Parts: sequence; C-alpha cells; structure tokens
Amino acid sequence: MTKIPLYWKKAKKFLSAKDKTMQKLIKDYSGPSETILTTRKDIFFSLCKSIIGQQISVAAANSVFMRFKKKCSNKINVNNVLKLSTIQLKSCGLSKQKVIGIKSLAHQIKNKTFKPSLISKMSDEEAIIYLSQLKQIGRWSAEMILLFTYNRSNIWPIQDIGLLRAISKNYKKEYLPPMKFVDLLQKRFSPYCSVATWYLWRSIDPEPIQY
Repeated sequence: MTKIPLYWKKAKKFLSAKDKTMQKLIKDYSGPSETILTTRKDIFFSLCKSIIGQQISVAAANSVFMRFKKKCSNKINVNNVLKLSTIQLKSCGLSKQKVIGIKSLAHQIKNKTFKPSLISKMSDEEAIIYLSQLKQIGRWSAEMILLFTYNRSNIWPIQDIGLLRAISKNYKKEYLPPMKFVDLLQKRFSPYCSVATWYLWRSIDPEPIQY
C-alpha cells in the first residue's frame, strides 16, 4: 500500500465547502484512524480481484478471492495463474466466464498485447476504453482500477450500486436516484469525485473496499 494521495487533503476542503452533506460525511469519517484510499500499484492483482467480485456480494467475493489466492500459492501473478487449469480455477468458485477473463488477462500481459504502462499517459476516458477491451472488464471494472490502482482523483462510477444507494440515503432521494441529480453531484464534486465516492461508500459500509 502507498501513502495517502497527494490531492486528498485539498479534496476534503474543496468538497466540504461545496456541499453540506459531504462536509458532514467527511467530518464523520475523519480522525487519526481514518482509512484512506490507497493502492497496491499491482494492476494484475487488482484486475483479478475486480473480475472475481463482479455480480456477487462482497462477502462471497472475498471468500472466492481467498481460495483463488491460495491456489496461486499466495502470490497472485501472471505465471502462477497460467500454471492453473480451468478445473483448478473453477474449484475456487469462479464461473466459466470469470475463468476465461482471468486466463485471457494473464496471457495478454504475458505476450504484451495489453500494456498497463500505457494507462498512466491516458485520460480517464481513454483508459476506461483501453481497459474495457479486456475480457470480463466493463466500464465499472475499469473505473475501479482507475480509482484504486491509479488513484485517479475524478472517478464517478454511476454504475456502482453502492454509490447510488449512498446518494439515495444521504440526499434523501428515491432508489434509484434520478440521473439528473447524480449528474448534478458529479459537476459539484469535480475534480474530486473519487474522494466524494469514497466518503459516500463509507456511509453505507464502514469496511473499506480495496481492489
């Protein structure tokens, strides 16, 4: 894990000044032991975790991921994944499509048809499009990678159920909240939507998410 993103303190001040609800959330979840968005700087690990977590609960995803990690001899890297058969990967609780996605990712990194080093030079939207070319990686997964692996400051993942639930709860809106209101918040929180997302997540799940 790395240190707090350089923009974090500035973002907290900016968001607190812009929005009273956000000001309260930041105050509620700040303190000496505050959990901050960090990164592993390991895109293969993070993409595997993202694929595993798709369309299942956080608890189920953690359980599958721990079995997957054990199969990889507790070292999730390209070579260890490529040593595993489809049957071994399925035995972790992975669906056929998720196995295909993880295997394909490992092959593409190995043969350099997917080059993570290019992402740091791309805009957010360019990076989302590039990541979305991978099997089993859609817009939501790409946004999670930009937020957690690259710590991009302005990610607003409107396909994320947790974010939408948090908006409904904190701004007293119906679920699903009107997209017009979600877009309004995006404009209000830019260029620090990632930090706003983080505190909104905290309001519905004190256990921080990490990819």
